[in-house]
Amino acid sequence: MFKDHDFHYAMENTRVVVAPHSAIETFGTTRFHFNLVSELLDEVDTVRVRTGTIEAERPRILTAQHFSKVLLEGFGDEAREFAEWMESNASMAKILRYGFQFRKTNFAEKIVKEPMDAALGRLEEELKRGDDPFAALIAGVDDVWEVCLLKFTTEMIQRSAGENIAEWKRRGLA
Repeated sequence: MFKDHDFHYAMENTRVVVAPHSAIETFGTTRFHFNLVSELLDEVDTVRVRTGTIEAERPRILTAQHFSKVLLEGFGDEAREFAEWMESNASMAKILRYGFQFRKTNFAEKIVKEPMDAALGRLEEELKRGDDPFAALIAGVDDVWEVCLLKFTTEMIQRSAGENIAEWKRRGLA
C-alpha cells in the first residue's frame, strides 16, 4: 500500500515531455497513446518504457464526491487509492468536476539499457516524426507509474475542460 508521500513524490516527479496535440473530445471517446519512461533505481543507465492506450470516455458533469466511485477499469489498487486521495484533497478535486472512466489497453513494457535523458530524447524524436495527434511521452516514477499516468490524465482534463465546457454551452447543455 502506498502512502501520501508516494503520491506526492509521483505528482512532483512526473512530467509530460510530449503532450498530445488533441484534447479530450467533448462527445466521444478519446484514446491517448502513451509512452511512460521511468528509471530503474537498482540499475545504472537503465529505464523501463511502458506503452499503451488510455481511453477517456466522453466527459460528464459530475460532483467531486462522485469521483471515487468512478471506475478505473484495468488499474490496480494503488490507482483506486489515488482516486480516493484526490477526492479527499479539496484543491485537487476541483479539477475533476466531471468524471471519466479510464481504461489502459494495448499495454506493453520493456527494459532499455539507456540513460533516462537519452531514452526520452529518442522517443521524443520518434513521436515528432509520427503523425499521431494523441501520442504522449511521459517521464515518471517506476514503482508508482500508474499514479504518473493518472497525473497525465488530470493534466489532459485541465487542458480540455475549457473546450469541453464551451462546446456544452454552444449546444445549450451547460
